[in-house]
Amino acid sequence: MNIRKRFILTIFSICVTMLSFSQNIETPEQKSERMQWFKDARLGIFIHWGIYAVNGIDESWSFFNEYTPYDEYMKQLQGFTAKNYKPDNWADLIKESGARYAVLTTKHHDGVALWDTKYGDLNVVEKTPAGRDLVGPFCKALRKNKIKVGLYYSLLDWSHPDYPNFTRTNKRYKEDSLRWASFTKFNLGQIEEFSNKYNPDLVWFDGDWEQSAEKWKASEIREILFDANDEVIINSRLQGYGDYATPEQGLPLTKPKEKYWELCMTINDSWGYQNNDNDYKSTDQIIKIFAECLLMGGNLLLDIGPKPDGSIPEKQVKVLKELGRWTGKHQKAIYGTHAGLPPGYFYGPSTLSNDSTILYLFLPYKPHGQVMLKGIKNKINRVWVVGNGTKLEHKVYLKPYWSNKPGLIFIDVPDLVLDKNMTVIAVLLDKKLELGE
Repeated sequence: MNIRKRFILTIFSICVTMLSFSQNIETPEQKSERMQWFKDARLGIFIHWGIYAVNGIDESWSFFNEYTPYDEYMKQLQGFTAKNYKPDNWADLIKESGARYAVLTTKHHDGVALWDTKYGDLNVVEKTPAGRDLVGPFCKALRKNKIKVGLYYSLLDWSHPDYPNFTRTNKRYKEDSLRWASFTKFNLGQIEEFSNKYNPDLVWFDGDWEQSAEKWKASEIREILFDANDEVIINSRLQGYGDYATPEQGLPLTKPKEKYWELCMTINDSWGYQNNDNDYKSTDQIIKIFAECLLMGGNLLLDIGPKPDGSIPEKQVKVLKELGRWTGKHQKAIYGTHAGLPPGYFYGPSTLSNDSTILYLFLPYKPHGQVMLKGIKNKINRVWVVGNGTKLEHKVYLKPYWSNKPGLIFIDVPDLVLDKNMTVIAVLLDKKLELGE
């Protein structure tokens, strides 16, 4: 090859590399556009479903923490039938709850995949009586109901023979580059496989704490997902390569520093189905927690755990339906809104309409006649009860004509307009919200 041709090929190669690199750079405006549906969705349903539901034990952790022998844990494969799995019914219930997205555990830390993966045979198609792909029908049912599809995937796999960790005290190896390369090939293969097969709107990784971003090949994983779908959203558990934070089982006291976040929380005390766990949160409690997430501009990802036959426990169905009644009535104050008032302005959660001209006040208490609003400099044009439109009277006090102080706003809230779970009041402002001191 002569020097001229070599030079041209080198320049061409550099241009291709730069083009590829530029395609992976996302401006803040582009990310904001990609994340918009997630920001507006506000409520999602998490679904932990796997063989651990057979004995009703902790998913994967049961054998890792050596509460039960690995072989005993894996015997649950024979009881995982999915005989009453009706994904259309799941999707109908999720939609009724008011959730705009749902996340299914395609593979937990135990390594059992819910789809017919070509990477190994530890999957429900080959190893359980279910005998079929369970992920595809779920995705199809959600999309039919215009619900965004989220798929959970565990980066670590305590069952894989080439993954270093097996149980808390039993390690397969410490340093073995060949075995780690074998596992990485398997891991990237499964991620690319389900990404191409199901084209998820959101990927919810877990288990990243055991290895570094470099070892996981986190940047490559992100590239794989974006090659399949350049609109995909990734949670934070990819060692710095995700899009939003995922606090778990703990409501933040103050608004997280991250722009996008969701609280993932169980409906009782367990992620997967456990027959002896009857410590269910009430609908009222869930709504109060949800309202706090809304106040801080976050989402709630509420977890349920189906039985091994694929049916959803009646108590969980009941809570989701009751939640759906409330979200359906108050959807204007929930979806497409953003974070509400700072502390001290109102005794309760709040949200703002997208254009910041309507303030929504959530009442997690019986107001005994009136609620008080402080620090609002705007003129108030109208106040009403969300969901039924009843107009409410209001009056401004402590605002003499010579003062620049915003005054105190008292809103009459008679008992007859109260919602049985939580009442929401809309306050129409004359312009964008302006706060005083």
